[in-house]
Amino acid sequence: MGRYVIRRLLQMVPVFFGATLLIFLMVNVMGDPIAGLCGERQCDPATAAQLRKEFGLDKPLWQQYATYMGNVFTGDFGTAFNGQEVTELMGEAFPVTIRLTLVAIVFEIVIGIALGVVTGLRRGRPVDSGVLLLTLVVISVPTFVTGLLLQLLLGYKWDIIDPSVSTDARLDELIVPGLVLASVSLAYVTRLTRTSIAENSRADYVRTAKAKGLPRGRVIRKHLLRNSLIPVVTFIGTDVGALMGGAIVTERIFNIHGVGYQLYQGILRQNTQTVVGFVSVLVIVFLVANLLVDLLYAVLDPRIRYA
Repeated sequence: MGRYVIRRLLQMVPVFFGATLLIFLMVNVMGDPIAGLCGERQCDPATAAQLRKEFGLDKPLWQQYATYMGNVFTGDFGTAFNGQEVTELMGEAFPVTIRLTLVAIVFEIVIGIALGVVTGLRRGRPVDSGVLLLTLVVISVPTFVTGLLLQLLLGYKWDIIDPSVSTDARLDELIVPGLVLASVSLAYVTRLTRTSIAENSRADYVRTAKAKGLPRGRVIRKHLLRNSLIPVVTFIGTDVGALMGGAIVTERIFNIHGVGYQLYQGILRQNTQTVVGFVSVLVIVFLVANLLVDLLYAVLDPRIRYA
């Protein structure tokens, strides 16, 4: 197990550098970031040259990336164009988005897996058809439509929630935004769990367990559910990073100043330091989540061992 973890950690290194380099290049080819610092008027050549030198934009692109990555490994993610340290922006944004993501993951696990188990055990019955139709509708409707609809109904028409989240972003305020963020993934988890349960319920080991006279609940929990959850755990593990990085729409709708909001502002202002810094942390989150998922396989299925 230890050798496997070390090997996976070493594999993360080129992935991390490759992802950050790609984002660094993409942000730099979007346009001239200095042009946006002078407002609607163009910067005069002297001011533009001074700003380029101040932010290190007068150097070759490869040297900018090498300098930036060298600073990252010392904990320095640079300074945004507004003069604020990127680490300060991260300290404000990541706790909010982490809370929002945790709420979304809880919805995926509790509601998605529960509905998947119920429909998988009742395949072909009315409850199965109804849930499949509902999940298809959720997948078909864009997230911004779902978010705006819930905000209009619950926030303005029925006055159940505040239309926008406060700066504190309390956990109770993030329930509806978390549901919106998790809606599409929740539907996929439900369908994936349902398919896996339905397939494994006809497997030989399940029929053997029933033939031994084991209680139905124990067969489902100990045998059927553990083996059926492997593909579901894979999806949820990879979805953690996707939810954190893809929260831009949800955070814009509910005025949440999290990672998505900062990424949107950074892309809008072509702020390389902010965008690459946030994406670098998201890449690390994604890689660690995938490693934990791989290790969790051995817990769910004792037959899986890592040499």
